[in-house]
Amino acid sequence: MARLDASEYVPFEKIKQIDENGNEFWFARDLSSVLGYAKWENFSNVINRAMLACQNSGYSVSEHFPDIRKTIQMPKNAEKKVVDYKLSRYACYLVVQNGDPRKEIIALGQTYFAIQTRRQELADTFNQLDENNKRLVVRGNIKQWNQLLAEAAHNAGVITDDEFAVFQNAGYMGLYGGLTVADIHRKKGLKEKEKILDFMGSTELIANLFRISQTEEKLKIEQTSTALEANEIHYHIAEKIRNAMKAMGTTLPENLPTPEKSIQVIEREEIRKLRESKTKLMLDE
Repeated sequence: MARLDASEYVPFEKIKQIDENGNEFWFARDLSSVLGYAKWENFSNVINRAMLACQNSGYSVSEHFPDIRKTIQMPKNAEKKVVDYKLSRYACYLVVQNGDPRKEIIALGQTYFAIQTRRQELADTFNQLDENNKRLVVRGNIKQWNQLLAEAAHNAGVITDDEFAVFQNAGYMGLYGGLTVADIHRKKGLKEKEKILDFMGSTELIANLFRISQTEEKLKIEQTSTALEANEIHYHIAEKIRNAMKAMGTTLPENLPTPEKSIQVIEREEIRKLRESKTKLMLDE
């Protein structure tokens, strides 16, 4: 199986929505565009097959495929009311399972929504997980929080790619006793394109998740307006987390062991297990 590349999933991430209760969902019409369906009529047939699969699996169609009415703009400033659906993660998985298998983006969507659903299943029973699956869950959370942090940093004055690289380094330096991203990369003995977050154990990932989430919150509270101020906030938040770890006598991040398997390898293994499992799971439907 080819190596999973998170950048390939950007189209699905861009159209993801969050409701007032913090739940993820995708609008069917947005998903149809990403999946390359030019006509809604063709995609609605896929939706119908996915609904039938949902019903036959014993799950509520109205819960996973709630329909809504939308107003869209037509030529000459005319408006038209159309049907759309707020698809749950599981609904999206059923949709791509029932899509045109000849489309490359359909196969990509199957992998994306399988991984997303598996992560949620794992998150629901986190304390019972083995180390690899804990890593999978926390790494997924970090990806989402990093998106929020990037937005908060941009609003705080971190605009260019170079400025964001300095901002990221500031956080790592605070948490890792002065080590930069490049330093940590070398310390872990990684190859050029391998990412340090993909080679962290669950304890190290959780420390970084706390750094990211607390920095994002602090940037919003302080209403920072310059990149320099944002860098200082990121560094000091991370440094406080490091000092707390020192005070508790726990192992500092740079001294934690580097796992042999990357997150991508674990994802492939987990998806393979799901395919081969005889236990009835949501992803088997």
